Formats: sequence, C-alpha cells, structure tokens
Amino acid sequence: MKSFINHINYYLPEHVLTNEELRSSFPDWNIDDLYKSTGVKQRHIAAEGELPSDLAVKAAEKLFNEYKIDRNEIDFILFCTVSNDYIAPTTACAIQDRLKIPQTSGAIDFNHGCSGFVYGLALADGLIKSGTASNVLLLTAETISRYINLRDKSSRFLFGDAGAACLISNKPTGESFEIGKFVLGTDGRGYEKIMIKYGAARHALIDASPEEFADEFGNIRSAKNFCMNGNAVFLFSLSTVPKMVAQVLEKSGCKLEDIDFFIFHQANKIILETLKKKMKIPDDKMIINIEDVGNTVSSSIPIALVNSIRDGKIKKGNKVLLSAFGVGYSWASVILNC
Repeated sequence: MKSFINHINYYLPEHVLTNEELRSSFPDWNIDDLYKSTGVKQRHIAAEGELPSDLAVKAAEKLFNEYKIDRNEIDFILFCTVSNDYIAPTTACAIQDRLKIPQTSGAIDFNHGCSGFVYGLALADGLIKSGTASNVLLLTAETISRYINLRDKSSRFLFGDAGAACLISNKPTGESFEIGKFVLGTDGRGYEKIMIKYGAARHALIDASPEEFADEFGNIRSAKNFCMNGNAVFLFSLSTVPKMVAQVLEKSGCKLEDIDFFIFHQANKIILETLKKKMKIPDDKMIINIEDVGNTVSSSIPIALVNSIRDGKIKKGNKVLLSAFGVGYSWASVILNC
C-alpha cells in the first residue's frame, strides 16, 4: 500500500513585523547585515491570545474550503506543536471538535519542532500502510514569538509564527505527491542546544521566574524563553544533513542529480546556502523561501512546498527531497514523487 500527500495549505497570522520595525527597536544593530545572513525581511506574529491550535484550525479550514475536502472522511489527526493548549488534554482532541471531524477519528499531539513535518509524514505513512487510517490530517503550528524575549535580537529577527495543514491519503488525486522511504534520526546529546527550559515538569514556573542573562552576542534571554545555541546548531546541521541526504538517496535508489528540487527546513539563509554549496546542489534546485515568513519551525517545509507549487517551480513528474532538522537533536528526510 502507498500513501500520498493529496492537498496542502498554510495560514499566516495577520500581523506582519518588518525589519524596519525591528530597526527602531534595536538601533545599534546592523539590520542589513542580519538580513544578508538570515534572508528574512519580514515575519508574521500571532495576535495576543492566538494559540498554535488556532493557527492549525485556520490552516485546516483553508485546506477544506480550497480543495472541497469532506471532513467526514478524515479518520486521524496528527498535531505537531511544542506548545499545547493544556498539559492535558491532548490539543488534537480539541481540534477534532472545533473542525467537526468524526468522533471515529484518532487524534494525537507530538512535539518535534523543526523536524516535525517530515516526522508527521512518517507517522501518517505508517498509519495508512498499517490499515489503521485512510485519510490523515497532519497539522503543524507554532507561535514561537510568544517564547522569545523582546530583547533577544537574533531570535526576534529570525522566527515567525504560522500553521500548516496537509491531507495524506491511501489513494491519489490528480496532483498528488507519492510519499517515499524515510530516514529518521536522533541525537539526544544535543537536547539543550535548542530549548525552552522552564514551564514543564522538570522546571515548573510556579513561584518565581528565572533571571535574565546575556549571551556572547548581547541577546537577552531567560530560561523561560526560547534559547538556541546558534553556533552548535549550525555545526550540527552541516554535519548531519549531508549524511541524511545521502542515506535517503541510497534508500530510495536515487542519485543527487535525479532530484528536481530540494526543500530543507528553512532555518536561515546562511545554513541553506552553506548546505547547498557543501552538497553541490545546483542553485535552481535549492528552494529558499524564508524572506517573507522567517523560520516558522515545523511549518517551514510545507510553506515552502506550497509556494513552490503556486510559483510553478514544482510540476507533475518532479522528485522533491525534503529534509528537516533541529530540536532534539532530531532529523528526518523523504523523497516525494509528484
């Protein structure tokens, strides 16, 4: 049995935070240099009280309306986020009710950050191939801006909020992507390199908030904020991603030149450009789609995929290699056949 991405869409919050607005907040920083290294010109920021579940529901409604999807045929919901609505219950259960998806559907959350979309495809693929589900709704959403300290220049510049929705099925439509074989990996030694330390069971926020500190670049953070060791993540990406790409090519019986387009997690421009150079990927095959949305965590790959289809880059008959990497450390890759 095969599985297929039949439809995909995304939702962006209404508020746009431009580089010019950030320039006024950080007059001592060279915003133009930051743009050259990150590739980000603007990013969307969730409104006060707008949760990842809200972004996911809006993305799903866009998907249903645009492609005339019958929600009664969905029999499983997968929701990737690092910030559930509650400790309990599972947010996917609340999403099932809000979307009026049948009560016969399964629903689970999973927390996997930047590699979450490809991990979600692997979970959906397994559900379909095992016969557990026929139509899986994969949702990704994050309001990472809520966890970023307002004086953390690098993170505020790089990240944006977004939600995405994807329908994976056991039968294709006219413009489906057939899902290929997966390569997945984990190195928990890097778990502290991308972290929101306080707020869960090990470090609860009850009586006092952790103190703020400045990193070597002058970014102000605390242990309740999103914290990333940029240098460590850069080195991890350059070490892991080329090996992962080689493994998924070998597992799929493909060569690098067989791939029409490469869509990596849109971490930042310098990582993407360095990976492209290291793996000798032609410029016209590397999708970089970060300028208007920033790094949207688990939604970055689906946003880049949708925009590449709309722009006419990705067409019927193409092979598209997806590679995600980040928090955990974790990584995942798959080849889609259009």
